Amino acid sequence: MRNFIKRLFLLQTSSITRAAWTIALASLVSRLLGVFRDRILAGSFGAGDVLDIYYAAFRVPDFIYNLIIVGALSAGFIPVFIQSRQQGKEGESFSWQLTNIFMTMSGIALVVAAVLVGLFAPSIAPLIAPGFTPDKQLGVIALTRIILLSPVLLGLSAILGGVLQAYRNFFIYSLAPIFYNVGIIFGALFLAPWYGIVGLAWGVILGAALHFVTQFLAVLRLGWRPKFIWKPKDKGLREIIRLMVPRTLSLATQHLNIVFLTIIASFLASGSLAIFNFSSNLYFVPVAFFGISYALAVFPALSESALEKDGESFKKLISNAVRSVLFFIVPATVVFILLRAQLVRIVFGSGAFDWNDTVLTFESLRWLALSMFASAIIPILVRGFYARHNTVTPFVVGILADAVTVGSAYVLSMRYGVLGLAMAFSAGAFFQLAGLWGVLHHSAGSMDEKRIFSAGIRFIGAGIVMAIVMQGIKVLSGLTLGTETLLALLTQTAIASLTGLIAYVMVLWLLGSEELIEMMAALSKRQFKIRTLFTSVDGGEGL
Repeated sequence: MRNFIKRLFLLQTSSITRAAWTIALASLVSRLLGVFRDRILAGSFGAGDVLDIYYAAFRVPDFIYNLIIVGALSAGFIPVFIQSRQQGKEGESFSWQLTNIFMTMSGIALVVAAVLVGLFAPSIAPLIAPGFTPDKQLGVIALTRIILLSPVLLGLSAILGGVLQAYRNFFIYSLAPIFYNVGIIFGALFLAPWYGIVGLAWGVILGAALHFVTQFLAVLRLGWRPKFIWKPKDKGLREIIRLMVPRTLSLATQHLNIVFLTIIASFLASGSLAIFNFSSNLYFVPVAFFGISYALAVFPALSESALEKDGESFKKLISNAVRSVLFFIVPATVVFILLRAQLVRIVFGSGAFDWNDTVLTFESLRWLALSMFASAIIPILVRGFYARHNTVTPFVVGILADAVTVGSAYVLSMRYGVLGLAMAFSAGAFFQLAGLWGVLHHSAGSMDEKRIFSAGIRFIGAGIVMAIVMQGIKVLSGLTLGTETLLALLTQTAIASLTGLIAYVMVLWLLGSEELIEMMAALSKRQFKIRTLFTSVDGGEGL
């Protein structure tokens, strides 16, 4: 058993498809835990003032985390770390030194930012949620000061996660978000009943601590030894900063976009911010499961192709990743549109979450689901630019997309309320996808669009057949089983989804979809890999 655990900590994934599946499966578990968390919150508090305060309190801590860490990590640290490792043993030593320097500088920046925000929280809260009452703003201040501990822990953990990505150790990297949600759920179940909304905030801190410890232990296994190294003029650090500046500015504008949506939501009916968060959290389950998982898995390979100036390999990686994502995201979109009411009722329909909250949430989900394919492809294209050391283009396109989102939200929310926020979010996603693809095509050449378009037509055709089958099964099962109980809803959703997916796969099989064939082959190899892992680790010792 000890050897088995050791191999899990050191396990590397060479295949992009298998890496994507490793991340995707762990992401699915994490997202499902997040959905369970949201169900607890919705049932306990409903879509009202308490959860509006809770979600508003995340805005500034999330901003700090994205501003200081995420930009540097995705745009700068991983490519520079990979480049340093390719220099043999000397490069290995340099990469660990770079890790310690980056963690030192980032840790100091995170602590300073958290302290400053904590001190000035009374002035910041009215800017984040100007439509809240004074009492609600006081609640935002109190929770923000507690949650400010999370970006420090998550920031340091994210750097270690970047190391794991560079080593292609996606298994342990993928477990960290699961433990993060476990901590939040613990807070919701055991701390909130005693301490109210403050208990939820301390659950977030517990989750962040578990997130950090998981990756800390894994990177230690790889040979890293933590040291405090103050070296602001380090060459590698300067290169990270050079690459991160446009990405950081892009993330800043994206997060300001979220802040603006929060500001708009604060003037809408009570619970609007909670409803938008509930619907977007559901929406991001398939986006994270497929789109972000493939983006993370393909990024190291994209960086290596760009470093070796292998243009054909780079384009092939982009094409394969996009087609793989579309293969899954099309049926996911069909399920989320046709069964949106069932999904929302299953997840949130209990306790204080009333029928009006349910209707607003599943209608918001419908408008968000229309842009699911765009949100799933965008992370792949963005990392294509980062691999080419181009962080300016995603920044510019992101600013324009955010402007579209905020402008649309301001106009549409006046007529459609919280639904206008969902419509605006989708509009911004469409714009961003079109902009990124156009520029990447212009700078890198054809991304195999004919092949992607041909595959997309097959997926859409199969998706239409899937929708027809699902709608018929949904109506028939609703008439037969009813829709009044949770068991009836679960049965209706399961039967309709499974039948629809079978129809989708059968149509693609009849059309000779190469993506379906490749996916089945990859899954078959993955099963063999798992059996080999368990067999080799057992070695007569037993598990």
